[in-house]
Amino acid sequence: MSSLAGPPRAPRRPETRLIHERRFVDPYAWMRDTDSPELIAYLQAENAWTDEALASLEPLRQELFDDLVARTQETDLSVPELLQHTDGRAFWYFSRTYEGREYPLSCRVPAFDEVTIPDATEVLPDELTLLDGNVMAEGHDFFALGVGEISPTGHLLAYSVDIAGDEEYDLRFTNVETGFEYPEVISGVAAGGAWLTDDAFCYVRTDEAWRPFQVWRHLLGTDPTTDELLYEEADARFWLALDGSRDWRWMLIAAGSKTTSEWRILDATVADAQPRIIAERRDGIEYDVDVATDRLFIVHNDGAEDFALAEAPLDAVSPEQWRPIFAGERGVRLLGVSGYDTALVASLRRGGDVIVRITPRTPGATVAWEVGHELGEPLSTTEEDPANGPAPARLRLIEESMVHPRRLVEYDLATGARRVLKTRVVRDHPIHGPYDPDAYRVERLWARAEDGVMVPLTVVRRQDVPLDGTAPCLLYGYGAYEISIGPTFGVARLSLLDRGFVFAVAHVRGGGELGRHWYLGGKLFAKRTTFTDFIASAQHLVEQGYTSADRLIAEGGSAGGLLVGAVANLAPDLFAGILADVPFVDPLTTILNPELPLTVTEWEEWGDPLHHADVYDYMASYSPYENVAARRYPAILATTSLNDTRVEVTEPAKWVSALREVALDQDERPILLKTEMVAGHGGVSGRRASWKQASFETAWIIDRAARHS
Repeated sequence: MSSLAGPPRAPRRPETRLIHERRFVDPYAWMRDTDSPELIAYLQAENAWTDEALASLEPLRQELFDDLVARTQETDLSVPELLQHTDGRAFWYFSRTYEGREYPLSCRVPAFDEVTIPDATEVLPDELTLLDGNVMAEGHDFFALGVGEISPTGHLLAYSVDIAGDEEYDLRFTNVETGFEYPEVISGVAAGGAWLTDDAFCYVRTDEAWRPFQVWRHLLGTDPTTDELLYEEADARFWLALDGSRDWRWMLIAAGSKTTSEWRILDATVADAQPRIIAERRDGIEYDVDVATDRLFIVHNDGAEDFALAEAPLDAVSPEQWRPIFAGERGVRLLGVSGYDTALVASLRRGGDVIVRITPRTPGATVAWEVGHELGEPLSTTEEDPANGPAPARLRLIEESMVHPRRLVEYDLATGARRVLKTRVVRDHPIHGPYDPDAYRVERLWARAEDGVMVPLTVVRRQDVPLDGTAPCLLYGYGAYEISIGPTFGVARLSLLDRGFVFAVAHVRGGGELGRHWYLGGKLFAKRTTFTDFIASAQHLVEQGYTSADRLIAEGGSAGGLLVGAVANLAPDLFAGILADVPFVDPLTTILNPELPLTVTEWEEWGDPLHHADVYDYMASYSPYENVAARRYPAILATTSLNDTRVEVTEPAKWVSALREVALDQDERPILLKTEMVAGHGGVSGRRASWKQASFETAWIIDRAARHS
């Protein structure tokens, strides 16, 4: 399509789309065929051009990669987790990582008492390796596990593998104690699954649109063609997922759309049991279920925008049996609960921070929400690491912030005593020395949005970075699906901070940081607010001296890629560069096609432009691809993966082609596309491969912010 003397120019073959009497001419519609040799050749040409254009950054990329290697304790051991099996045996389960290896090992040892945490380099007596990802990945460019579930007695393991990145898995079974591999392989299943008994495993299949829609029961040692269909979801808006209870007695089937839920429960102790509905779906009502030994705990939004908590008997079949525990609090999002015999543990989001609330309880007694107490600090994240059994004496909590690495804390339910079990090691850097969290500063800023609403930002920088506009800055945003970007630690981020960068997260509407209303304020016909909130956040950083427009880089991935793509059209002069990871930049074309993966399920998030002209017009008004024009854009690096089933490679390929055709000053602000040819939505697999990918992107960020064009 072109030589390396210049960037590729994709062929233009105009096709006209006519819907609702609206006409759009799409010159790159031919790229929808992701198996086309011509498209593959074009993507390879783009890769070659990107490699040549960024060849001078190789020393910086290597330096950044070395940063990650230097700071990471590669040979390590996770904190063992105790699991009591139904045959009376107990094991400590943990994972090992080794220097130079891409994937962890899943291991276990018998638990005769509460052993101390062993040295990471030791192989313990009676230690058994359940799965070694390094061995399983041999001969494959991509490798990912979809499920790794041990059976109720601990003898059997169900595991599934994806070697393409398309999130379609092959499911297998093995006896971990004898090494016997069962002959059956169940192909084309979704991630996840749950054991009913040691003889029966349940899994989920996807339909042609990649929607998990069927639950099947497989009996080990039998032909998968004889498997029993337990449930099929007919409504194309709904996805299915499976879970099991802590006492191995129950299996749960969750059916959920973007706005509505329905759960079924199945008694694993009853042969040939069938799933029973807990509460029939009601449009707009979402609920989650946690199974305790004596009752169900139900988190729901029936009359509570930010969700309430109820309890119900194990045999509940309707919401009339739900008994209120907590009525909900506006602006404080109840995320979920774990119901143990000893405590009810709730996860809450307040003011953008995640906290844990612990309420003592005993089976059979009424739960008193008001006597609970909360754990968590401002500008940090505190989450429960759920216990495996129904009656733990101690809980595990995960704590981290922008400057404090993740640590696992043990909390004694009887005394409230805390013990740090493990803190993520940040090794000494050869230049910067030991990591010192006090060398950095975390702040919560507030930017005034276009409509006057105050939008929060979380900002981290070194203490010595001046606020005179000279610092480079990376501004990250997402803003969809009520997903919140919490204050968490990242080793790769240190490479930016130690080079004088400011790192900021704009908590724009469409996310869930400030409660359900914050999400509703950035979806459907309010979607434009997500983009203007991000612009206001960027302007605030410039106005307050944290950076300047010629040093400011925007980053977003997937739906966040839509965000930065839209912002590129709305405020191109506000940014020096835009990093768009697997960007959802041709949303209207995708959401118009119900045969594509995810489309119908997405109508509740974006609207249905196929059947509603007003939705069509609104999406067309902000679609990055359909609003490309002859203007001076920031430098753009779009990254994508050939096997991505969530945002197909077609979208960023079309977007980059359109930009390259009309964008001004491309010599100074080039438009680049990088495609992973064997990967999916999450990018490459493997630890060191992911570090190389991160180093590639970070080098581009540093380079663009340094140009001061």
